[in-house]
Amino acid sequence: MPTDLATRDLFDRWEHVWHEGRYDLVPACVAPSYIRHDESGTRTVTPAEYAAELQAAQRARPNTRIVVYDHELTEDRAWYRFSIVWNDAATGEKCSRAGLQSYRVERGKLAETWIALLPLGSAWSDTAALEHWTSPPVRK
Repeated sequence: MPTDLATRDLFDRWEHVWHEGRYDLVPACVAPSYIRHDESGTRTVTPAEYAAELQAAQRARPNTRIVVYDHELTEDRAWYRFSIVWNDAATGEKCSRAGLQSYRVERGKLAETWIALLPLGSAWSDTAALEHWTSPPVRK
C-alpha cells in the first residue's frame, strides 16, 4: 500500500476512535510513546493512557465532534484545520473551539502531535466542512 494511503487509513481509524468511541483501535493508531504538545504542556503517553484520556474527555464533553475544514496527509506528516464542537455537560449548551493540529507519523502510527486551539466559542467561518477527516479538501 502506498504510504500516503497508509496515512489516510490511519486517520480513517482515528476518526472512528473520536466519533464512534472505538477505543479498541487506539493501539493500532498510537505509537508506544506518543508525544503530545498541547495546552497542558509536553507529555508522553502510552496508547492505554491516551485511550483513558479520550474516554474521560468524551464524558466531560458529551457529543464531541471534530469538524475538519482542511488537511494535508503525507507519508510521515499530517495537519488539520478543524473545529471541535460538544455540549456542555452541565447545561447542554453547544460549545466550540477552532484549532490547528499537526502530526508526525512513524511506522503507521501517531508518534507526535502539536496542537494550537483558539479560545472557547471560536469556529472557522467556512461553510463547507469535509464529510470525513480524509475527504479531499475543497480547493478554491
